[in-house]
Amino acid sequence: MKPFLTFCALCCFFGIFRLPIEYYTFLRILVFIGALLVLYNTLSSKQHYFSIIFLVILILFNPIIPFYFYRKGIWIPIDIITGILFLLINFIERKEPKKEEEAPEEPSEHTMPIHQRTVSRDRIINPKKTKQE
Repeated sequence: MKPFLTFCALCCFFGIFRLPIEYYTFLRILVFIGALLVLYNTLSSKQHYFSIIFLVILILFNPIIPFYFYRKGIWIPIDIITGILFLLINFIERKEPKKEEEAPEEPSEHTMPIHQRTVSRDRIINPKKTKQE
């Protein structure tokens, strides 16, 4: 997914130049798919601040019901900010839930009461029953 997000960012940066309208249609579709992927991943990893940002990008670059600002001067900062956001989301570390280790943690010596602190070699195990039992 990292190469795709980097490609989306580069295409956004190329969008600041005067190019044919077909490129901008391609850019809308590409950024829409990229924002949709990022939105899905941020919602699943519970990063809601990025979810809101990429929801706005998803709406702005929507190819089905497009927004037309009719001026290139308005789209240039939007393309630059979107490219920077794609690079930012590409290079931040995602918080993944830590898998629990198979070996259970042993309680430390300091948390046990004094009368239970014994070294395993000092324990006497007597398999024979005593006369009192």
